[in-house]
Amino acid sequence: MRKDFFDLKGHGTTVRTEVMAGLVGFFTIAYIIAVNSFILAESGMPLEGAMIATILISFAGCLLMGFWANAPILLVPGMGINVMFTYTFVHSMGLDYPTALTLVFISGVLFVAVAFSKLGAILNRVIPQSLKVAITVGIGLFLIFIGLEKGGIIDRGTSSMIALGDLSDPKLIATVLTLLIALVLFLRNIMGHFLWAMIAGTGIAALFGILPDSSGNEKISIASYGDVFAAWSFDSVLSMAFIVGTFSLTMVTVFENIGLVQAHTAAAGRPEKAERALQATSLSAMLSGLLGSSTPVATAETGAVIAAGGRTGLSTVTAGILFLLSIFFIPVIQFIPDNAIAPILLIIGGLMVQNITDLETSDLTEAFPAIFLIAMIPFTQSIADGVAVGFILYPLLKMASGRAREVAKPLYVIAVLFILNFAVYLI
Repeated sequence: MRKDFFDLKGHGTTVRTEVMAGLVGFFTIAYIIAVNSFILAESGMPLEGAMIATILISFAGCLLMGFWANAPILLVPGMGINVMFTYTFVHSMGLDYPTALTLVFISGVLFVAVAFSKLGAILNRVIPQSLKVAITVGIGLFLIFIGLEKGGIIDRGTSSMIALGDLSDPKLIATVLTLLIALVLFLRNIMGHFLWAMIAGTGIAALFGILPDSSGNEKISIASYGDVFAAWSFDSVLSMAFIVGTFSLTMVTVFENIGLVQAHTAAAGRPEKAERALQATSLSAMLSGLLGSSTPVATAETGAVIAAGGRTGLSTVTAGILFLLSIFFIPVIQFIPDNAIAPILLIIGGLMVQNITDLETSDLTEAFPAIFLIAMIPFTQSIADGVAVGFILYPLLKMASGRAREVAKPLYVIAVLFILNFAVYLI
């Protein structure tokens, strides 16, 4: 690999600095291999196949970002979007995982159309900031709910009522202990804090005798990946659930990544790279549907790469290569228990909820749609339904207050589509 390909001198960096930054970035985000895989597996996807898919899309995404945009931005499956895949598209909407992967691919194609045209700027302009913030906060609350349930801290019970879990349950105790360790590591900004927390949580589970049974999985087998790679199903592509799901996923990924990419390129001192970085992100989104994973995002952990001195795509490519090498550790990853995963979901969810401080509350026509959107996501356990409620209420309240002209015309179209979706379910 030629050093001048990444223009290291022009970026004021060196091979050693970039490689070390990539190493730091990998260990900061390596937890995603286990967390994303276990969430995808709850959609019915084979666990080992989900792990291979997570590794391959992280490898491919980082290489796309490194070579296409020459930016130090990590592209891995996004937290929140993986929850949308499993708990909204599969559990709530009733799609199977092959259909959901088809949805991811088509959404990726739409994302590519947005990123390689002026549509991105147009959409970013017409969608109210209050709704963008609300989507992030709502997904964060949903992550917290899932983390609490996965760790045994809350329990649905036989009547589906949510209640505090059994305080004597070893799983609950192990989750709380792991959460305390994870919080200390995170607050002290220890490199690879989530990875170390998972290792600690696995050790605690071993002490309590609650490690998952992974007997017979000591060797790497790619056979299950055959059920994941290009495992598309087009039987339901004309259903309202598929159409609404595709629209919702596209909106979430476009808005989230526009914000993340702009923030990361600005932090690296290269805001001019934002356009190509968004294009690389869109290409990886389309590729994820083929490789068998939920959609990648320009992850927040990129901040660790930039803080470590990463300024070019060489750091990202380094992280991508390390992702590919991690495929040999799949047998070990399968031993990670729920109590080691749940605290990470709780902390990441909490970080996303922090964005609520950016919500404008003095104007009720802005605040109420956002608040209902936030509440509906965890209460309905459907990101798509929560988004729909927010996007319907926004123009309705503006019209009711005599301020209809403040709403962009495309937003009225979006609201009507969501209303038609609910009408179909009522008929």
